[in-house]
Parts: sequence; structure tokens; C-alpha cells
Amino acid sequence: MGFQQGLSGLGASSRALDVISSNVANSGTVGFKASSAVFADTFASAMTGGVSNLQVGMGGNTLAVRQSFTQGATTSTNNPLDMAIAGNGFFVVERSNGSDAYSRNGQFDLDKDGYIVNSLGERLQGYQTANADGSVSFLGSTTPRSILVPPDGISAKATGNGGLGDPVAIRGNLDSAAKAPDITINPFAITDPSSYNYTTSATLYDSLGNDHSLSMFFVKQDPTTAPNEWDVYVTFDGVALAAPDTPAGTLASRIGFNSSTGSFDTALSTGIPISVLVDKATLGTGAANLQFDVDLSSFTQRRSASAVLEITQDGSPPGEIASVSVSSSGIVQGRYTNGETRDLGQVILATFRNPNGLVSLGDNLWAETIDSGQAAIAGPGEGLNGSIGSGRVEESNVDMSQELVNMIIQQRNYQANAQSIKTQDQILQTLINLR
Repeated sequence: MGFQQGLSGLGASSRALDVISSNVANSGTVGFKASSAVFADTFASAMTGGVSNLQVGMGGNTLAVRQSFTQGATTSTNNPLDMAIAGNGFFVVERSNGSDAYSRNGQFDLDKDGYIVNSLGERLQGYQTANADGSVSFLGSTTPRSILVPPDGISAKATGNGGLGDPVAIRGNLDSAAKAPDITINPFAITDPSSYNYTTSATLYDSLGNDHSLSMFFVKQDPTTAPNEWDVYVTFDGVALAAPDTPAGTLASRIGFNSSTGSFDTALSTGIPISVLVDKATLGTGAANLQFDVDLSSFTQRRSASAVLEITQDGSPPGEIASVSVSSSGIVQGRYTNGETRDLGQVILATFRNPNGLVSLGDNLWAETIDSGQAAIAGPGEGLNGSIGSGRVEESNVDMSQELVNMIIQQRNYQANAQSIKTQDQILQTLINLR
């Protein structure tokens, strides 16, 4: 029986050295989780008739090899699709056989079809943009599927969307100290800068993405007859609009300001917002009619140089995908050459009640088992899930110095067990040599 204890010890130490060697070999593997061997002693109670104080152990055995899912350090990369999970959770990828696997390795890229994939070509799972407004359907409202970054660009969007979209909004200031032009001498004329006090323009887009210029001219009124009031004239692509376009001619509206605060005064203003309809014949680009409102209610009149501070409009030319990034909540965003940013999907994370119940598949992948429990799916930052760091990866959590110390300890254990067998052999040899 003496040989059995030593042999079991050799086996246990050998298994522990295998585990340590695997840890050391994967110290540079992204997302790798270190393992450790768990040992147990072995007894044969039948050999002592169940008498506890006569039990002699028969050695030890490897009870389990368990992994440590502690957080590894993160490091920056130059790839915006690389992701590191800060906290709990596993990425979900679809394998070639259609089954799901789970990983902490966040090294991802785009394949030729636009899917986000790992180095094995397995597709990252998440919620795909499904709503008409481009928003993402979150948290199980849709079935998780492979996240696709559409390779096609986005179409042009007409300013105002035929009168259904947001207005063209202009925020600025008109100089209260400006002198009103003498309209009896200098009636308003686009070509005569002395006939107006200030002009600005905004770039708009038709349904085919062609850009157009809307210009506005501001003329301060006589302070004796219309104090704090300004006439606003508009042109489209440098010319006054005429029927069937609206407003016909150049005069569009009048805006007035509170004498105490200089803020926009609705009671003194007419024709605000300015409703503009440009007939497709006037556009001359083949695009549909262009219809939008111009909101000037954010203007002020104060003693400061006339200036436009902000122009907003909802039109855009067509655009191609320029870059992809991922937010901390897992939102995959596409940035396009036309300046648009759109949500394309959301990365999902899986958590398990017992992560050590997962079975390792190799290649930094785990599979669900009965022991692990079912995967709980949610977005990053939801529930117990960690957040995502874009452009980063999680390094191996192997502590190299500790592994080297463990290697020395197991080497000594192996030597000690070998010595135990040698000693048993010497005793047996002595018995054989008795005269």
C-alpha cells in the first residue's frame, strides 16, 4: 500500500504542474482565466472495519480544476472594435455549428460582409437596430442575433422632411446699436449692402442630397416708428422665391425684441416661423419639393456685434460608413462621411450563476452546462453586468510570479513523493534480503 500513496502524490503533482504550465503558456493570451488544481485525500474505510482511529490515507487525487474569473488588467489598442468587460459578463458569439459560446476575449473586427467577428470568424451577438427611427431595441425586446454593420451607406435626407421634420433653427444676436438704413434713399436690394444691416446663410439639402443656400437679410426699422423691430428678407440659391414657391418675393417676416431684456418678443413679430416651400421645378435637381420652417425665435437684440451663434437643420447628403465605435453600454455606433452618427446595434453580455460550471472549449471559449445554469442575457451595465471599454482588451489574469512559486512548490512535492516511493522500495528490498 505504501507505493499507492506515493504514486497518487506523483499523479497529483504532475496534474498541478500541467495546470501551472498551461497558465504560464497563456499568460499573454487575451481574456484567459488562470486555473488551479483542487486536491482531496483518499481513504478506504473498509480496510479498517470502519474504525476511525486506524484509518491510514491511501494518498490523494485531483478533485477538480477550477478557474479564477477575477478581473484581468486592461490595455489600450488601436482598434475601436476591441472591447474589454469591466466587471461581470461574457461576450456571446455564434459558432460555425450555430451554437452559442461565451468568451472574455474582446478582440473583434469586421468581416467582408460587415459582421463583427472574433479571430475565428465567429459572429458577435447582440440586438440589432430594428426601429424605423434608427434606435436599438434593447433587453430582449428582439431576439439576439449577429451584429451587422451595414456596408451600404445612408441615403440623403431632405431638410424638413417635406414639412414633417424639425425646423431650420437659427440662434444669434442683432446689434441694438445698428443704424437703420434710410429706405427712402436705399430701399432693400440684395446687391446693395448699404440697404441691410446683417446677412447670414444656411446650407440645406433636398431629397437627393444636393445642397442649397438659404440667405437671410436683416434690416433694422426706424426707431421712431418701429423701435426694436427688424424686417427679414430671404433668398434661395441667391434669388428671391416666386410663385408657386412661398414666400413669394423677398420679404418674409418681421421680428421684434423686448425693450427691457432684448429677448425675442412674439407680440412684435409676424411670419415666424418662416414657412418655405421650394417647388421641384425651382430646385432643378430632380429632387422632390423642399418644404421647411425657419425659426428665428432664439435671436436676441443686444449691444453686441450681429452674429449667428448656431444653425441647426435636419437634412444631410448621402454618406458612406467611415468608422465604427462601441459605447460603454455596448451601443455600436456608425459614423458616416456626411457627419451623421447612427446606432447600429447593442452588444449583449451573458452572466451565469456558477461560472465554474462552464466547460472550456479552447480558443478562449466556454459553453453552457447544467452546472453553470442558463445564461442571463442583458446589455452592458444592466443588472449584474459590467460595462464595456472600447478600444481596450482584457489581459490574462495569470500572476506570473505566483505561478513560478507554485511551480517550485509542486516540483518539491513531486520530489518528495518520488522519495516516498524510493523509501518504500528500500524497505521492501531489506525484507527480501533477510536471512
